[in-house]
Amino acid sequence: MARPVAFISGAAQGIGAAIALAFAKAGYDLALSSTNKDKLADVTAACSAAGAKVAKIGLNVTQQASIEAAFKDAVAAFGSLDVLVNNAAVTLPRMAVDVTREDWAGIMDTNLAGTFFMCQQMGRHLIDSKRPGTIISVTSTHGVLGFPLRSTYGISKAAVMHMARMLAIEWAEHGIRVNTIAPGTVLTATRKEYADAHPGYLDKMIERVPLKRTCMPEEIAGAAVYLASDAASYITGQTLLLDGGLTSY
Repeated sequence: MARPVAFISGAAQGIGAAIALAFAKAGYDLALSSTNKDKLADVTAACSAAGAKVAKIGLNVTQQASIEAAFKDAVAAFGSLDVLVNNAAVTLPRMAVDVTREDWAGIMDTNLAGTFFMCQQMGRHLIDSKRPGTIISVTSTHGVLGFPLRSTYGISKAAVMHMARMLAIEWAEHGIRVNTIAPGTVLTATRKEYADAHPGYLDKMIERVPLKRTCMPEEIAGAAVYLASDAASYITGQTLLLDGGLTSY
């Protein structure tokens, strides 16, 4: 029996790499993308060691031609795709009064338009091939709660959450489920380095979190594998909050 295939954007490190490895361990083959394919070497090696066939794909989600070429390459490598995980994103720590139109466009082109047109391409592939499938986008609690310095980022992530609801309605008849995962503060290697250099940073971040800790990349990965699985076959148009209870207040 052929292994299912997952396409994961922004897979070179952090959350994306953790998601890739989790899908490899769950029995998936993988199309892994990054703006620089050379950065995929480590995650490719780890996923291959876990038994996955891996295709490394260069992708810039702000360019339609790049999205179309990436899907063409992924389908050429595996024949068909079953899961899309949209993880590629950028942030902008800036007060709203200081955000320029160029800043706004940079965030929205990647986080919102990039995610939409990745979903569109996956939707077309699944509908044309008459296959069911799953789309999962990584969003953020910034799209649910208000935070300083994250206005454009939070607005883009809130829009992606609503995008999932809209696409879930349109594509339900085709057996395509669309959901998002919204983590709170995630302790990636990059954030750990920052925290080590700024004593008290993590304490402040988790002060309002009922579970009194950060989210780990592996927890997001586990949620993604779950949402792609048959155990979640009745879940669509939803956002799964991995926030340690932050949004329960």
